[in-house]
Amino acid sequence: MRTRKVRDKGLQQVKLNQNTVDSLSYKTISATAEGVTKEWYVIDATNEVLGRLASQIAKILRGKNKPCYTPHADCGDYVIVINADKVKLTGKKMTDKVYVRHTGYPGGQRFATPADYLAKKPTFIVEKAVKGMLPKTRLGEHILKNLKVYAGAEHPHAAQSPKEIKLNEIK
Repeated sequence: MRTRKVRDKGLQQVKLNQNTVDSLSYKTISATAEGVTKEWYVIDATNEVLGRLASQIAKILRGKNKPCYTPHADCGDYVIVINADKVKLTGKKMTDKVYVRHTGYPGGQRFATPADYLAKKPTFIVEKAVKGMLPKTRLGEHILKNLKVYAGAEHPHAAQSPKEIKLNEIK
């Protein structure tokens, strides 16, 4: 009961209209890593643009395509990328883009293009693109371990019975 001044009658006790909400029915469910069912997906990278491919892979790895997404937990799925050596880059990025690393010694700065990496280590450019789209924390490092990238069409994860997924089917 609250008191409020009613016109010309002085102070009176008036019951105000207060809607009560059942607080138990509106609890936010926070998923834990143990309570989430993880699926295995296969994505074919043949003729896919690298950045668009990597953003969709990062979304699946992070679990943002699921209704139980929780930012602080690993609730994403496992992703197997095949044919990583057949990925495309738009424009002149195959020769003009430069990956820079440092050996740790004086004068040890090294430069390489995506064309160089496709010749030596074709899985690197897909892994690096996806890693750049994940959080830079311990959780991001843990999520990156759920990514398996292979240069050819074969992968050793047939026992997990992964589902083939097309990039335009991901929501």
